[in-house]
Amino acid sequence: MKRTSFFVMPLVALALLISATGCSSLGKTEKGAGIGAAAGGVIGGIIGNRSDNTAKGAIIGAAVGGAAGAIIGAQMDKQAEELEDELEGAEVERVGEGIQITFDSAILFATNSSTVSSASQQNLMSLANSLQTYPNTEVLITGHTDATGTDAYNQTLSEERAGSVAAILMQNSVQGTRVKTMGLGETQPIADNGTAAGRQQNRRVEVAIFATEEYRQEVESGSGE
Repeated sequence: MKRTSFFVMPLVALALLISATGCSSLGKTEKGAGIGAAAGGVIGGIIGNRSDNTAKGAIIGAAVGGAAGAIIGAQMDKQAEELEDELEGAEVERVGEGIQITFDSAILFATNSSTVSSASQQNLMSLANSLQTYPNTEVLITGHTDATGTDAYNQTLSEERAGSVAAILMQNSVQGTRVKTMGLGETQPIADNGTAAGRQQNRRVEVAIFATEEYRQEVESGSGE
């Protein structure tokens, strides 16, 4: 049995590292199944929700539901529509009270590399601009690989790729406190690793966008919940 190793890095810590090294029928605003409102609940949504241990877990973990959830969902509708127009080669999906963006690692990175390609810089700059436009959101970036190579190598590569995406956002004025990264290696495939097409789908970086805890509390208070 493979050991699942999780790595979560707040962007403040990532910034220090970079400095040191030099480098459904209810509709879009539907009520989410809350796992927890705080950051621990968000991460727990990924680790604990075994049926879908992707960025969706973070969004589920941040859900509040009810009238407050509908208000947050309406904002996410608007942001998702804008991102669909701005991001090329990325899948933008509305999930519960948040947004999931999936980037193909083949577009973001060269083989076995964690350096973001120059062709992908504009996409990430557009994402950074969106995050600045909606400052009441935060993000969790998860890196994933296919099953080629050792568990340890894939785990490290997934961590480094998630960190590289996060670093680009921070370099484009997204506050590090709003971003966390997680490497999931080869543990969460979405396709068959036995085929080339499946392996390509599994090599990906996912970005979960969800309301900050402060904004969730503000909206819940204002909606009378």
